[in-house]
Amino acid sequence: MSAVSKATPATTEQAQTTGRPLGLTILTVLTIIGVAAGLYMALGYARTDLEQGDVQRIFYIHMPAFIGAFVALLGTVIGGIMYLRTRNVKWDKLALAGVEVGIALALINLITGMVWARPIWNTWWTWDPRLTSEAIMILTYAAYVMLRQGIENVEQRRRFAAVYGILAFVTVIITLVITRVRPDTIHPVVIGPSVQTDTAQGAFEVAASTGVRMALMVNMPVWALLVPVTLMWYRIRLENLAERVQALKLKALS
Repeated sequence: MSAVSKATPATTEQAQTTGRPLGLTILTVLTIIGVAAGLYMALGYARTDLEQGDVQRIFYIHMPAFIGAFVALLGTVIGGIMYLRTRNVKWDKLALAGVEVGIALALINLITGMVWARPIWNTWWTWDPRLTSEAIMILTYAAYVMLRQGIENVEQRRRFAAVYGILAFVTVIITLVITRVRPDTIHPVVIGPSVQTDTAQGAFEVAASTGVRMALMVNMPVWALLVPVTLMWYRIRLENLAERVQALKLKALS
């Protein structure tokens, strides 16, 4: 009985790092199906915009990807707060996963926006307030990753990263609301009120057709929830596995 008891923690740890949980498997399948369905809705089901043409279809990924980045980076805030309160390493792993997934989704948003801007604005990049604020946001979180790599003391690294991750969320909020408070932006506001008059270029009406609404309704929960949560879960498991490998290396060398 004692032998079984001693083997249980090791078995549990190995299962957590190597065996895929049923919940993650189900979530992965749902995410793959959701992404495929979203692409069909965006590329095949939704009607072509009369003014912008097919390039408008990129909005069905462009906008939900930013909301997904928002959700992931909000996870970093939650992870940072909980780590500072409990000093439990699992919350630090959540914060790190949120930053890396958030950066990836924000880059998808930024790059798809550049692809859309080329035929609509006749340029790949312009120093529009929205584009500039998102670029600053991405660089801010890239600095978070560099901060973690630059501090050797593990506890100090986690503590500084938690504080930084919480404060950096200000850049996310600014990026989210800037098109609603800056009258000089040419970036369109698709949903919700803004202070824009006639400066926006390339806006489209969400209620233009059933296809537009349905394409957004399918892609929004997929990219805003399923994709970031699934990727963060995998990233946390990868961090757990990396720690286990490092522990085995130290044990072998000792």
